[in-house]
Parts: sequence; structure tokens; C-alpha cells
Amino acid sequence: MPVAEAAPEAALIDEVADWLMERALVESSLTEIAEGCFLRLHAAGIPLSRSHIAFRTLHPLYGAVGVTWTPSNGIVMQHYADPDETNEAWRQSPGYHLIRTRLPFLRRRLTGPEAQLDFPVLEDFREQGASDYLAYLFIFDETQETGVWGSWLCDRPSGFSEAELRALQRIQRRLAVALKVTIKEQIARNVVTTYLGPGAGERVLRGQIRRGDGERLHAAIWMSDLRDSTALAAALPPEEFLALLNGYFECTAGAVLARGGEVLLLIGDAVLAIFPLPQAGGAAQACQAALEAARDAEARLSVFNKSRGELGEAAIAFGIGLHLGELMFGNIGVPERLQFTVVGPAANEVARLETLTKTLGQPVLASATFAEQVALEWERLGRHELRGLLGPRAVFAPPR
Repeated sequence: MPVAEAAPEAALIDEVADWLMERALVESSLTEIAEGCFLRLHAAGIPLSRSHIAFRTLHPLYGAVGVTWTPSNGIVMQHYADPDETNEAWRQSPGYHLIRTRLPFLRRRLTGPEAQLDFPVLEDFREQGASDYLAYLFIFDETQETGVWGSWLCDRPSGFSEAELRALQRIQRRLAVALKVTIKEQIARNVVTTYLGPGAGERVLRGQIRRGDGERLHAAIWMSDLRDSTALAAALPPEEFLALLNGYFECTAGAVLARGGEVLLLIGDAVLAIFPLPQAGGAAQACQAALEAARDAEARLSVFNKSRGELGEAAIAFGIGLHLGELMFGNIGVPERLQFTVVGPAANEVARLETLTKTLGQPVLASATFAEQVALEWERLGRHELRGLLGPRAVFAPPR
């Protein structure tokens, strides 16, 4: 083997270690920490051809996150399903081996007489020109099986020197500390956003967690409700009714999210959502987005009912109310148990409009303040008394 390479500059490695500790003390993104660390190590003379970290997370759409860096492609982030014991590729990976055996690190030479290619991915790395591989594992919580594992890859023919290995082992511990802080922050953000929505979630994370905290908000308001839900709940087994509800929410709440709206509440079988007025475009833009979400929801319902019909199941229906007005967006409840929601006359009016869809036999109804913001041949349905509101209100339906 060639003579060992010169040791990396100690002062530069110290700077990388200090930078990672600084990142642990301030709000940082995963990609910022990973890329910043990998680039600094590369600049310090560590011959990295690839760096990778992976960890489990709490998210409704995926169970793990991976971040890979190469000098040619920079940072690439991957999202994975929950690690599956039946996935043969995962079972034959160094990461799985580290986690199962609780080994803190694993080194493999990929070329020369000391080569040990006992994992299929190592053969792939060698074919790509790599010569040395170092993997590591840090466990944050044994009971919850949380932690981070990562790897370093070298393509210099002589591989990593002993001094470089010591530098990497020092840095990877500090990298794990910085990642632990950021991962916990990201999980908290994922949970809050999933259960409250992005707008309310951001407000809570910024500290609006006391009863009465809130602000006035002008928005297009969107509310839907499932028809005959009581009868459906009584007629179906609980598992089937839950599946039906999720399909209904995919049609309604899914359409709201696809058009840029924010789902505030899933109340049993009802959806309350808002389309806040943007700084540019104003009320017309918000109302147009809300109306497009209503049309999208109807289109999704048609597809959903077709699939139900193919299974011999009855079609479902829902009503949607649309309104434009000012709301109070904030915390209500008791100090120990709060809910971030909207209150005010405008919220009441959209709920009454949705209820009126049953009486008038219309899938979508809009108030006059909403309808006048969207250039459309609205169908005038007269003036109607809405429970709890003073005076009759003009009601409109979009053309079919």
C-alpha cells in the first residue's frame, strides 16, 4: 500500500467541530448542517467522495430520511417508508447491521489484500471507484429506537489515513449532537403541522400557546360536511366507516390543500378550511382558489363514487359552503387544553351556508360577498334566513 497521507490540518478540524456546536445552538436545517459539515471536511483535506446520514422520523408520509453528499451532486435528500424487516436490500445494508448489533462503527477496505466486501452496496461503491468505507451509529433513545447512522466514503487509492479516521470519528460525534437537536425540532414541527395545519402550527411554534393569543385574519372560508353520516355510521362496521371518512377527506381536505388552502379542523365528518388573502391579488385570488378547490372536490368525489360503485357500495355526497370575511384566528379552550381555530360571525355564516345546501339540493353554495369576487355566471337562489344571523342573506350557486 502507498505511504500514509499527511494528517489533516488540526486547526481546520477544530473549526469544523466548533461550527457544528454553533449549529446545535441555533435553528438550522438538516441540509444546512449536513452540507456545511461535509464541505468543510472536504476543504480541510479529508478525501471524501461520498457522505451519508440517515435517521428515523415521525411524519405521516414517510418514516425515515436520508441525506447524501457527493462533490459532483452536492446534497440529495431522500424520504423512505418505515424500515421494513422484510426488505432484503435493507437487511443486507451496513446500516441495518449496525442497528441490529449496536456496533458504534464499522470500517471496510474496498480494494487491495485487506478488502472485505461483505455487504452488496460495498461492491457497488468499489465499482464506482471507492477504496475505503467507514460507517457509524449513534443511538439517542434505546426505548424509542431513535438515533442516526452515517457513512464516509473515500476514493483515494490508499484509503483513509489513521489521522483522518480519528478526525472523522471526532467530527461524527459532534455532527450527531447537532443533528439530534435539529431532528427533534423537525419532528415537533411535523407533528404540529400535521395536527394543526402549517399556518396554525407556525403560530404555535412561535409561542402563541396561551388562551386568547390570536390575530384578525381576512380569508375565503370553506366548509364541507358529509351527507347522511349518522346513517352511514350506524350501517357500517367501524373500520369501513373510518375508511369511508378517509376517502371523503381525500376528496375535500385534499382538494383544499392542493389549491393552497389551509385545513383548520376536521370536525367529525366536516372540514373547515381557509384561503387567507395574499398580499398581491387580494380577495379575488383567495375566492378563486376556494372555488377551484370546491370543483376539484366534486371531481374527486365522482372518481371516489365510481370506485365504490365497482365494489357494490353506495355513493356518498357532501355539501360545501363558501364565504369571505374576517375571522379571529387564535387559541380557545381552557389553559390546559387549547385549540387553534377561527371564530366569529363569518365562521358561523359559512357553516349555515353549508347546512343550506341540504335544503336547496345544491352541492356548493356561496355568499354574496364571496360570489362578487369571482367573475362567473352565478345562479341566484334568492335570499334566505340563516340561523343565528340577522336578516336574510343572498345565496348563490356556481353553474354546474
